[in-house]
Amino acid sequence: MAAASARVDLDGKPIKPMTICMIGAGGFIGSHLCEKVLTETPHKILALDVYNDKIKHLLEGENTSLAERIQFHRINIKHDSRLEGLIKMSDLVINLAAICTPADYNTRPLDTIYSNFIDALPVVKYCSENNKRLIHFSTCEVYGKTIGSFLPKDSPLREDPAYYILKEDESPCIFGSIEKQRWSYACAKQLIERLIYAEGAENGLEFTIVRPFNWIGPRMDFIPGIDGPSEGVPRVLACFSNALLRREPLKLVDGGQSQRTFIYIKDAIEAVMLMIENPARANGHIFNVGNPNNEVTVRQLAEMMSEIYAKVSGDQALQSPTVDISSKEFYGEGYDDSDKRIPDMTIINRQLGWNPKTSLWDLLESTLTYQHRTYAEAIKKVIAKPTAS
Repeated sequence: MAAASARVDLDGKPIKPMTICMIGAGGFIGSHLCEKVLTETPHKILALDVYNDKIKHLLEGENTSLAERIQFHRINIKHDSRLEGLIKMSDLVINLAAICTPADYNTRPLDTIYSNFIDALPVVKYCSENNKRLIHFSTCEVYGKTIGSFLPKDSPLREDPAYYILKEDESPCIFGSIEKQRWSYACAKQLIERLIYAEGAENGLEFTIVRPFNWIGPRMDFIPGIDGPSEGVPRVLACFSNALLRREPLKLVDGGQSQRTFIYIKDAIEAVMLMIENPARANGHIFNVGNPNNEVTVRQLAEMMSEIYAKVSGDQALQSPTVDISSKEFYGEGYDDSDKRIPDMTIINRQLGWNPKTSLWDLLESTLTYQHRTYAEAIKKVIAKPTAS
């Protein structure tokens, strides 16, 4: 790690060591951010979460210099009086806590709204009252549907970027009807964004809002029946990984026609580090963090993953690698979706000079290599159990 005195921000000013209160530190993004902070900076972390499995290697590892700079606090922020005290002890608060799995938006809409709006209110309140800077993680889902999705299917305007590229300071947020409970997550996230923005305008809260566009990498989500509930439905990459590990066809919801962009977690964490250490450039801004170069349909993603996993595992790909399924059958009543999610990168590039680097093929190969090494043997044992008994 470089000496603290040698570290400077983008404007050449020294970066002072800080204490970061990281809420949701034990999750996918939190674990990678903790690693980055501890290995490359002198900053200290107050890690708040209900679980710590994904950061145990930092808390209990052989490298004591890392373990000395991270404290884990087992906290559910819904009802814990310690939260304000820990925020007061910090220089910066990063809120990653959320329910962010599409399968939950229909089946657990109340939990989704409470987790993403109500439970976040005290964090915003304590930061504002105690003059603490806040980096809040939102979602690209706040954009909802693109303008282009409402045009006739044969309209040439559908190919015009003005109708589908998502811009932080211009694009409207367009959701489905109230009956489509899939939008409970996006609405809750948008409302907390508006509250944070209002706190900044009225009470001087220093804030940065992050809108992730499908961050992908090792430790993402869970594999059902291995390190998550058997009946659980993780996000698309983990869903597809689970099917590949079990040698089952990948389920394409509504034919897999939705278009998405994917970014490697390590690229995304570089962007967050720039936000952490350049408050003069990041405060008051909302940032898209994605990779518009990695755009594919979900069907194309499934085909790529099948090909890459065959290479990684040495197993021959299934003869019929995918199967179509309706969104109602997969997610239940009330599901709706956006056609495209492609981020505009103008603001983050201008403010922080950041651009993503990793290709879709490379990030999938890295992630699937990790998934195979971590889960393949455990899956084989689970599959073999009924036969053995």
